This record gives sequence, structure tokens and C-alpha cells, in this order.
Amino acid sequence: MSRHVTRVTALALGLAGLLAASTLTAGAGPSDTGLKGAIDTILTDPRLDGGAAGVVVADAASGETLYQRDGGDRLMPASNTKIATSLAAMALLGPEYRFRTEVLATARPKGGVLHGDLYLRGTGDPTTLAGDYDALAARVAAAGVRRVTGRLVADDTRFDGNRLGRAWAADDESSYYSAQISPLTVAPDTDYDSGTVVVEAAPAAEAGARPRVSVTPATDYVRIDNRATTVPAGRPDTLTVEREHGTNTITVTGEIPVQGSPTKEWITVWEPTGYAAAVFADALAARGVRVAGEPRQGEPTPPAARVLATHSSMPLKDLMRPFMKLSNNMHAEALTKTIGYETSGRGTWSAGLAAIGAYLREQGVQTSTVRQVDGSGLSRMNLFPAAQLTRLLLAVQDAPWFADWYASLPVACAPDRATGGTLRTRMCGTPAALNTRAKTGTLTGASALSGYVTDAGGRRLVYGIVLNNHLASSVKSIEDAIVVTLAKSDTSKGTIATVRPDRARTAEAPGELECSWVKPVRC
Repeated sequence: MSRHVTRVTALALGLAGLLAASTLTAGAGPSDTGLKGAIDTILTDPRLDGGAAGVVVADAASGETLYQRDGGDRLMPASNTKIATSLAAMALLGPEYRFRTEVLATARPKGGVLHGDLYLRGTGDPTTLAGDYDALAARVAAAGVRRVTGRLVADDTRFDGNRLGRAWAADDESSYYSAQISPLTVAPDTDYDSGTVVVEAAPAAEAGARPRVSVTPATDYVRIDNRATTVPAGRPDTLTVEREHGTNTITVTGEIPVQGSPTKEWITVWEPTGYAAAVFADALAARGVRVAGEPRQGEPTPPAARVLATHSSMPLKDLMRPFMKLSNNMHAEALTKTIGYETSGRGTWSAGLAAIGAYLREQGVQTSTVRQVDGSGLSRMNLFPAAQLTRLLLAVQDAPWFADWYASLPVACAPDRATGGTLRTRMCGTPAALNTRAKTGTLTGASALSGYVTDAGGRRLVYGIVLNNHLASSVKSIEDAIVVTLAKSDTSKGTIATVRPDRARTAEAPGELECSWVKPVRC
């Protein structure tokens, strides 16, 4: 007990030092050490000229600040926002939390006929696949239902009707990383890109013909307007796939050469509740269950309704992996609204963000210096100082679920996407490979990397790096140079091995979006 009290006291003192350090002037640190000179040198990279950099490094055990550069500056964190959202979800919902999708009715089937409506009620599961809706339909059929005299009602009342986050870019509307948020949705694949369909266009056998277009999952909820043309081999591929604003018409235009590679795009749907209802209605029909009326949505399930079939998601501790490894925006937003519902009975962004903010304050984060307007970091209105990110990463290490959350962080140079995630191709061939775990963040002009690394002397470090307002297409190698410097150095002994950013490396793709948001994925 005395050792535990001593450790907690030391950590509290270290956190206090981190807070004090966040007010220092640019380039200053708690002491003029070799580490300070090394990281300051890295940050002189000309790609950051005229930009902003907030960097903090701390001892994971004591909380002692080892390096600080503008740690108090309020910078756009991009997907580092997911650190706050995911930690709050684990704390407030619990690692065993599961979403439930239910089919209910107010009457019992008689002679294969269910009189009245059939209700499909969602609670926010962002991982529901078309196969899961088929399994629900199979259970309805197994319950003896062959005909429903009423309609299929999609109950999406767990969340409010606001589908898009605050200040999300309008030109991202059809991009799969900016899908609409609903408690009922469909993911087309096991990356769980909820609220999207996969459109694949392959060249026809002969020039002059329309390309062959398919949709996954197969659904009539979206309409394909195929205006594209197959052209002779050797011609450039100019095929584009986009959804028209406010509709579910997906337009395929441009040219694709004979024997060229198919074009595959993940496209958002307009109104995911209707999408889920359409997929489930098709599954019911395939299972021999006829529903008389057309699906409708937005009505609550009557309190007297009884459950006919249920699908439960994976537990939250497992859902954390595709969420954090692949930086899935829709998971972050579904969790934010779920936190709101479970803590206050309101499935709204405002309620969820209020609960997240309260959790951050409990962890010692100075929320007066933070602005969080969504769960994912897709909004450019989010602001999070590097010092507060580091403070949060320090504070949660004693949480009973920390190991599960820590396992969800991308691992540098781990080749399997399910492990390496957005760090899969980074820091390979260095002491940071398979060593550091961190959350990436990328938007145009904003890049971040915050997490944990063990240095050459076995000392565990926590770091927060937030870079903003750079005109270079990517500054990832600057972040990597800082982390590799930490991994190569013995910070306790002051033996520092400075690593310069590799400005010429070819593996560094343009960093306007998270690498996992670009299909096919860059990482």
C-alpha cells in the first residue's frame, strides 16, 4: 500500500510539472539536456517553417516531464481526438459493453402470420454486417413467422436525427470516412466501414461498352447511374465513383481501359437507417418472410413489444481494435452518442461530449484548454494541447482495462494491419519498430502522434506530438524521428542518439488524410 501511495504521489507531482511546463516559452524545457537539443534540432526541419509544433515527453512511471516544446498551444489534433473518446468509452461504458440490434413485435405469430408491425431496433452498433441482418431474419423465420400484415419499422430513436458532425467538410459527403451516424447502419466489410457500400467497376470485354458495376452488399437502396466507358488498352484510367448530394444515386463516370484493373470505392449512403431497413427487408424475403407494407423509420418500438431475435456486437474491448488500429471515424461517433445515451439518456453529440469532458477532468486534464466537437477528430474545430494529451496518457495507466485499450493502439512496423494499423509501414528498421504504440492523426495541415515507447535503457516514456499549419504534404518522418530518437536513447543516463528526419524516404505517402482512410489503404 505504501509503495502504491508513493507511486501515485510521484505521478501527481510529475503531472503538476507537466502542467507547469506547458506554460514555458517556445523551445524551453524543464532542463537543458541532450534530449532537449536533439528534439529541438529535429523540429528545425524546414517543412515546419511557419507552422506550429507542440511536443511533450514524460516518464511513464513518475510523470516527470523530460521535454516540452509549446505543449500548451491549442492545436488541431486530427485523429488524436480518438484517444479521449476511446478512453472515455472504456471507462464509462466498460470493456464488456455490447451493442444490441433487436427484432420485436407486439403480437405473437399465429399460423405463420404476425398481425401488426415488425420492429428493427438499433442501439448504435457500427459493426453490423449484412450477414448479421440475415441471421436476424433467419431467427424470425425460425420463430414461425411467414407473413407480416403491417410494416417493417426501423427504430433509430436511440440517437437524435443529426447525422453529420459539426463543421465536417461538405466535399467529404460521399467519402466513406465521413459517413452519416445512425443507431441502425450496415458495414460492407470486416473493416466495419459502417454507413457505406462498396462499388466495384470492372472494364467490359470490348471497348465502347459500359463497365460492369457491382455493389456490396447487394442492395437496391442505392441506384447506380453508369455513364462510364470502356476504352482500348493503354488509354489512361479516369474512372470516378461519387454519390450525388442528398440522394442515393451513385454516378460512375470516366473511362477504364480494356483489361485494366477494376476500380473499387467505398461510398457513403444517404440515411443509413433506411439502408439497414432495406438490407434487413431483403434478408426477410430471402428467408421466406413476406412483409405487407413498405419499411418506415423514426418511430419508437412500443413498450409492450417482445423480442423475437437479437444480435449482439463484439465486446467493446474487441471493437477497440478495428476502431483504433484503422482510425475508424464512424466508430468514434457512434461511441460518443452512445456515451451520451448511457450517461444521460440522450443519444446526442452534446451529451456524449459533455460526459467525455467530465471524464477528462477526472483524469486531471485541463479541459478549459481543450475544445472537442466530435468523437473522431474529423472536425477542424477540435483543439487539444500536446501537454494535455500526454497528461491523459499518463493518468490512465492504472485503469483496470488499460491493457485492453493499450492493445488497440497501432504498433510501429507490425506487418499485419490488425496489429500495425496506421503505423504498419512506419519506423521499420529502427529501435522503435514493434516497440512504440501510438495513435496517429492526419488532416490537411495537421499531423499528430501520441503514445508510448521504451527507450534504450528500458525506461518507459509517454509522448504527445501535434504538428499544425505545415504546407508540406506530409511531416510524418518528423514525428518518427522524435520517437526513434527516444527509442535509441538512454534518457536516464543522458545518452542521447539524435535521429534526423528522412526527408527523402519514399515510404512517406502524402499525409492529407489518415492512411487507412484512402482505399486501397496506404498502410
